[in-house]
Amino acid sequence: MAAAPKKAFPLRLDPALYAAIERAAASDLRSVNAEVECLLREALARRGVKLETPVAARRGRPPKEEEA
Repeated sequence: MAAAPKKAFPLRLDPALYAAIERAAASDLRSVNAEVECLLREALARRGVKLETPVAARRGRPPKEEEA
């Protein structure tokens, strides 16, 4: 099953808030975008909002195609 494309949108943040997110992302070995997504999921979970489990990105090389 293919995952729906992610929604892209501009987000304006206070520079100090962005810097704090950037530091947290670096300590978690994540991108800033992944950190924001993680923080939003955690905040929604604390509010009791149920979300589907995200589809993990496929890693590694694609399987070789068999020759016909």
